[in-house]
Amino acid sequence: MSILIYAESAEGKFKKVAFELASYAKKVAEMMGTTVTAVTVNAGDVSELSKYGVDKVLKVSNDKLAGFNAKAYADVIKQAAQKEGTKVVVLSSTTDSLYLAPLVAVGLNAGYASNVVALPESTSPFAVKRNAFSNKAFNITEITTDVKVLGIAKNSYGIKESASSLTEEDFAPSLNDADFSVKIESVEKVTGKVTIADAEIVVSAGRGLKGPENWGMIEELASVLGAATACSKPVSDLGWRSHSEHVGQTGKPVAANLYIAVGISGAIQHIAGINSSKVKVAINTDPEAPFFKVADYGVVGDAFQVVPQLIEKLKAFKAAQH
Repeated sequence: MSILIYAESAEGKFKKVAFELASYAKKVAEMMGTTVTAVTVNAGDVSELSKYGVDKVLKVSNDKLAGFNAKAYADVIKQAAQKEGTKVVVLSSTTDSLYLAPLVAVGLNAGYASNVVALPESTSPFAVKRNAFSNKAFNITEITTDVKVLGIAKNSYGIKESASSLTEEDFAPSLNDADFSVKIESVEKVTGKVTIADAEIVVSAGRGLKGPENWGMIEELASVLGAATACSKPVSDLGWRSHSEHVGQTGKPVAANLYIAVGISGAIQHIAGINSSKVKVAINTDPEAPFFKVADYGVVGDAFQVVPQLIEKLKAFKAAQH
């Protein structure tokens, strides 16, 4: 009957979302009088999950699962849920889990609620608050199926420590060869940088930077803040930056704690994709830029003057803290 989470990892280390899911699941488990079980795939040391309320870990180790495969991973989670008699499965909103969630729901004949932003309003009936209409509104969704699958919106709950005693169990689910019929030709990985998926702060820029040669100050600002870099669709279409950095409704969704937009006018598609971010800052020379209508803070000014000054102020502030 435990709450089940899929604790995502990369290169043997857990992603930040794994700890957020554990924190969320722990609170739901308390509401329902049960425990939290995590299923991991080729993860390393799993003991860290105990800091955030996980009571049990089902450890899957299989070389066939070295590369992400949505069908195979969904089947692993389904079998873990069936083994534990799980009624609530909690997944994240990473790119991988957005693929996984519908497959898991179908496999378990479960109702699926995506973009969940808060703890359940009630557990009987089971009702959750969700983002709707491209993050412009909320709705309360009631799930009436026996098994429920929840997709938690990024950075919506946060990471909260709640120590527990952890038991570990090796788990060897059966794998269907048919699930591996699609072969991965190549995988693009960003190393040494904060990824958009894990970032709490994102520094994004648009055509206002005038060319790819001016991106150095964006990368420097991101480095000072420990942030990920991103860009608008026109920038990636022009080839100034990789498509992997394109954020917005047609790119990667962003739900950062702080989103800084430099030289981005704020087309509706871009705003829709980043609107879940908690604090939005706009830097633009045009005081009529649409982004200012949704920004929490705005600076009307030339990015080539504002950003270097911001970097220096942040460096001075950080130096004063040490």
